[in-house]
Formats: sequence, structure tokens, C-alpha cells
Amino acid sequence: MPQITVERSPGLDHVDWNAFALALHPVVVEVAAARLEACKTRVLRTEDEVVGATGSSGPAIVHVTLALLAGRSDETKAELTEAVLDLLRKHVGPTDGVTSVHASAEVRDLDPSYRKYES
Repeated sequence: MPQITVERSPGLDHVDWNAFALALHPVVVEVAAARLEACKTRVLRTEDEVVGATGSSGPAIVHVTLALLAGRSDETKAELTEAVLDLLRKHVGPTDGVTSVHASAEVRDLDPSYRKYES
């Protein structure tokens, strides 16, 4: 915990996602009282995307999901998603071929069945 997943368009290949994750982890610690060594981020490159009615190429999509153990208030979750969007604004700059970026973030509670192990 936290389990962080970044789903992003191929048009965002230029972004340093490692730097984004390393900037995000301390924010999660500060806002959501997580442990830094427990923060794990996976960045998944999507392939097939459609935006709007035309499905035109050009827009890029990035969505960040933060799955945390239950117990955070709605205010804490909202503060964390706003912080994620601020970080995305800093890390996802314009690039050739990308006409716009559709960025979003959400915090959700892990299911009570969640378990993990470290070896």
C-alpha cells in the first residue's frame, strides 16, 4: 500500500515517468500518511484510445489511480487527487503530435481482502 497505477497514452512517451513517480511518493506520504517505502507505482502504456465522437488522433490521456487502505476522509482523498493533477501539469509538457492532454486522478479504498507480502 499504496498501489499507484498510471495509465497513459503513447503520445506521452516523452514524459519521465520515473521522475513523476519519485515526486509523487513523498506527496502521498505527506497527504495520506503513507510510508514512503510502501509506495509502489506502475506506469502502463495504453494502445487503443478514443476521445470524443470522432476518435481523432492527437489528444493524449493520462489517468492515475491511487489505491489506499481504507480510512482516509473524502477531504484527504480530494487533496491527494488535486496534488496528483498539479504534479501531472509539471511533468506532462507539450509535445509534437499531441493536441491536448486529458488528465485525471482518483483515490479509492483497497478492498478488505487486500493482502501483500514482501520477500
